[in-house]
Amino acid sequence: MKYDFDKVVPRRGTNSYKWDLVKQDDVIPLWVADMDFAVAPPIQEALRKRMEHPVFGYTLVPNSYYEAVINWFDRRHNWHIEKDWILYTSGVVPAVSCAIKAFTLPGEKVLLQTPAYNCFFSSIRNQGCEVLENELVREGDTYRIDFEDFERKCADEKTTVFLLCNPHNPCGRVWTKEELQRMADICRKHHVKVISDEIHCEIIMPGYHFTPFALVDEDNSVTLNSPSKNFNIAGLQIANVICKNDEWRRRIDRVINIYEVCDVNPFGVIALQAAYNECGDWIDEMNQYVWDNYQYLKRFVLDELPQIQVIRMEGTYLAWLDIMCYELSSDEATQQLLHDGRVFVSSGTLYGKKAGEGYLRLNLACPRETLKQGLVRLGRVLGQYANDDHEYGCPM
Repeated sequence: MKYDFDKVVPRRGTNSYKWDLVKQDDVIPLWVADMDFAVAPPIQEALRKRMEHPVFGYTLVPNSYYEAVINWFDRRHNWHIEKDWILYTSGVVPAVSCAIKAFTLPGEKVLLQTPAYNCFFSSIRNQGCEVLENELVREGDTYRIDFEDFERKCADEKTTVFLLCNPHNPCGRVWTKEELQRMADICRKHHVKVISDEIHCEIIMPGYHFTPFALVDEDNSVTLNSPSKNFNIAGLQIANVICKNDEWRRRIDRVINIYEVCDVNPFGVIALQAAYNECGDWIDEMNQYVWDNYQYLKRFVLDELPQIQVIRMEGTYLAWLDIMCYELSSDEATQQLLHDGRVFVSSGTLYGKKAGEGYLRLNLACPRETLKQGLVRLGRVLGQYANDDHEYGCPM
């Protein structure tokens, strides 16, 4: 490999949300979606060059920024974007909230597929809307969409928006073009607008292919994306709303300005251009490294915790573990792991009280040695709950 993803970059004591939220120095954090890999050298170099100018005031977003976005998605995903479709903002979560506010009235329903990224719930409720769940169906080591339930809920006259996660966090699905097309057809039939959160769109495992939702229905959708998760630059606060529909885009832009998330970090503007113009090889190697970490996780679980089932990870760097064979809730397991094992993971209930119960989410975007140490601790704690009388493999 050209890049060294095994290198451990010390982060404790740097005001890292991931590493410093829990004050104990011996805790290994495998929770929040934040990589422990050094940022790609071209991004570092571009930021160093910008630092040579000693003033960091408000920034204009140049044409080269739009060109970087347009060229990246054309090159990588065969998606042809026009400059006028792009609205920049400070992050995908603010963009989700702005899009929901632009498209809904309080009391309406926003459909999502659970388990789902936890901030989706608050973004919907903060607008005074109702969360409507299309619970994904567990099938073996993966999930599928219950399309009958999906259409029934789209047909509800109070459902005005479908909030899609593509690739899906936390289930790890990379939705196929056929699945996206079927969702698009149902939403269009029932006049439901689609907001597609595609923040993890570059983190795709070998053998899988990402399709932007806009490629199946550009006219009835808004896409939200960012280099933040993909290139480990979340702290630089940069994201884009991409919308072909002029009227929808005007409404979203108005909300972005009303809520004053229209000014962006000058370093985010620089980093995005370096990422999209120069770091394709970095993302390819990082994906391979995360895939190897995932294979290591599966081997460890098979050898040490065979009652756990690892859900197939097609995209993202977030593993989803089924621990339902233990007489232990997700929240109890998370607390036990933190207090007894000194390893910090995410409880599945963050992503839906019902759909996430019995699961844990683990971040695999870390050096392998960090992962190994974290898994040893996880195995030591959860191994106490193993039931030799129970058949291996968790119930579907």
